[in-house]
Amino acid sequence: MNKQFIAVAAIAFIMLLATAISLGFLQPSTIPLDSVEITEYQGEKLSSVNDFRENSIKGTQNVNISNYTLEVTGLVENPKNFTYDEVKSFQNYQKVVKLDCVEGWSVNILWQGVLVKDIVKEVQPSPQANTIIFYAVDGYSTSFPLEYIEKNQIMMAYKMNNVTLPPERGYPFQLVAESKWGYKWIKWINRIELSDNPNYQGYWESRGYSNLGNLNESFLN
Repeated sequence: MNKQFIAVAAIAFIMLLATAISLGFLQPSTIPLDSVEITEYQGEKLSSVNDFRENSIKGTQNVNISNYTLEVTGLVENPKNFTYDEVKSFQNYQKVVKLDCVEGWSVNILWQGVLVKDIVKEVQPSPQANTIIFYAVDGYSTSFPLEYIEKNQIMMAYKMNNVTLPPERGYPFQLVAESKWGYKWIKWINRIELSDNPNYQGYWESRGYSNLGNLNESFLN
């Protein structure tokens, strides 16, 4: 009799719990699962996250995301600081883009992220702004004509091959600088500045590398 009562009570509890969830009174718990890196996308073979070489100026940067902000400043009408989640709340996109390094190696990766021009639009660049400068937590920087950002689908990626960027790959954000040499693909981005200085030189540019960094041209001045 006791066993029968317990069984009936358990069934009643499960039904009550299911009803509460279906009516929105309780939310079902979520069990996080590890991301799985994909090796192929729409029939195109992808490189691995591990196929990159370590060539950053100060080694891997480990960013504490709880106090991370992306500062967007300079010649803008509405300067802002974005949290990691606020950046990710912009419309996100996916695209396979090949990174070519001046050291002679390359990787073909499925990138997922947000368009830089959406962020720029949010802060409303001033009419005199013609250059966009990216800065990283390790002191690295590089720049582009603002027109390059506005006329192309240039992403700040937070995922690669379906997994969140690992620290060595630039977490939380790496620039997917299409048609540019790898030194323009800045990692660990934490600040964007709109400028009227088209001659700004970043880390490698100030050491003799091309300011434009176009793949169809020499990377050396």
